[in-house]
Amino acid sequence: MRTRSLLALAGTVVALSLTAVTPASAAGAVLTTANGDVAVGDVLNASLASGTSATLYSSATGTSGVSCATSGFSATVTDNPTAPGTATESLTAHTFGNCTANVVGVLGVTSITVNNLSYNTSVASNGTVTVTPPSGSTIQTTVVLRTLLGSINCVYQAPSLTGTANNADNSITFTGQQFTKSSGSSLCFANGFFTAKYAPVTDAGAAVTVN
Repeated sequence: MRTRSLLALAGTVVALSLTAVTPASAAGAVLTTANGDVAVGDVLNASLASGTSATLYSSATGTSGVSCATSGFSATVTDNPTAPGTATESLTAHTFGNCTANVVGVLGVTSITVNNLSYNTSVASNGTVTVTPPSGSTIQTTVVLRTLLGSINCVYQAPSLTGTANNADNSITFTGQQFTKSSGSSLCFANGFFTAKYAPVTDAGAAVTVN
């Protein structure tokens, strides 16, 4: 009986020792889908969340400005390290469509074009999304409006944009991100505050989660 007890104790000690030296399972990457880690070179896509609009209003709390019923982006993953960490992407396309304006003197919106692409984008494990231009450039958007005096170009710039990723609906939300008018007529509002929610963000059709 004593021999069996000693053998059992020895076996337990060995098992515990093996558990202690066995490495933990490798953590997943910052960006994953149900199919696994998002690979470098994959292209992520997203359109506006259902029932929402992308807006560029003249004040942070107002409702005067431009509203677009459609918008979307594409970004190529350039780095996706093990979580926790920060993944990086190259934002190569950002489009807007079906836009209207409720600014006095403005009859409609001809187009909204995002200039100076591509932009550098980072996604941190805590959900912070940051968009910055390449060195020596700026984030810039040109809004072409139809007015009583003809067509005018309103050019807006921002040093960076900050958004939030949310795994509940695989979304990225930008709220009240300020642009400043760099050129344009007096009908162009001096500041533009950008708000939009994109969901779901997908990689080849699979929703992307931030870890």
